[in-house]
Amino acid sequence: MKTHSPRNERTKRRYVQYLKEVRGFGDVAIDQFAKAIDRFESYTKYTDFEKFHVEQVRGFKQHLYEQTGVRSKAPLSHATIYSTLNTLKAFFMWLAGQPGFKSRFSYGDWEYFNPSRTTASIAKAHRTPRGPTLDQIRRVLATMPAETDVQRRDRALFALIALTGSRVTAVVSLKLRDIDIDRRVLLQDGRSVRTKFRKTFDSWFFPLGDDIEAIVVGWLRFLTEEKQWGRDDPLFPATKIEVGPSGRFEATGLAREHWSGTGAIRAIFRDAFKRAGLPYFNPHSLRNTIVAFGSERGLTWQEMQAWAQNLGHDSLTTTFGSYGQVASHQQGELVRNAGKGNAAN
Repeated sequence: MKTHSPRNERTKRRYVQYLKEVRGFGDVAIDQFAKAIDRFESYTKYTDFEKFHVEQVRGFKQHLYEQTGVRSKAPLSHATIYSTLNTLKAFFMWLAGQPGFKSRFSYGDWEYFNPSRTTASIAKAHRTPRGPTLDQIRRVLATMPAETDVQRRDRALFALIALTGSRVTAVVSLKLRDIDIDRRVLLQDGRSVRTKFRKTFDSWFFPLGDDIEAIVVGWLRFLTEEKQWGRDDPLFPATKIEVGPSGRFEATGLAREHWSGTGAIRAIFRDAFKRAGLPYFNPHSLRNTIVAFGSERGLTWQEMQAWAQNLGHDSLTTTFGSYGQVASHQQGELVRNAGKGNAAN
């Protein structure tokens, strides 16, 4: 059974090069492109792209609606189908302009990848983003143990993400030099910190409370004063795994090196919410909490712009449009009571 096409592989390598060098996409986005193309190749049994025909697209679209998730076993979501089809449309639009392929395509063949209006509507529908409440964050931190070095690290990591809304890709790359604890600011330098689009910006601690800040301050002092670590050491080091007394591999402390990926942080969050008896919220959702907290404070326009920049956004529209939507019940209350405060004027 055919498992790949050498010609297709060469073409895909050129496309990856185009995505990186021309479009400026990072590895995560490119992985998503590759996954979509692989879905299509698998359906066509790795037929060479040169033999493309719109009937393949019609069959593939029906095939997508019949597929289920590997882990969930549920039908693919409209969002997944929408993203997959648009990714393939972009790929074949590029392919149609490449030497050796131009004669294989009729103008507009790639338009057959357009998702249905129903799928597009459901996939693009806005849903109010959710994040834990500030009380839930405090509950999680209160129930997280802090007896071992690893436990103290996990608790401080959770606290820092709550205070800054930093993305996990940035957090795993942070060094001790990237935080100025006296000024309560995280210095996200895109040259060394893996920020989104490698942007450089400062993240001042959001005013969530001295108790949460104290956890991070204590962690910094532990690393610099007790452990005597230096500026180039990781802020949140990976776990050291060694053969323990039982003869099995065990967590024995902190490795003086960065995590290789972000999975460990998500596992920390999952375990922390479970311990607190709360539903799981991923690390990114704490950005929703931060924006909701800011909205409740009645920020001025200038304060909202500072809030946005603190999260790495150039525009407050991005921050309060993507993360700051009014919750449904609040929306109804605000609409029903609009203008009442000025009725007597």
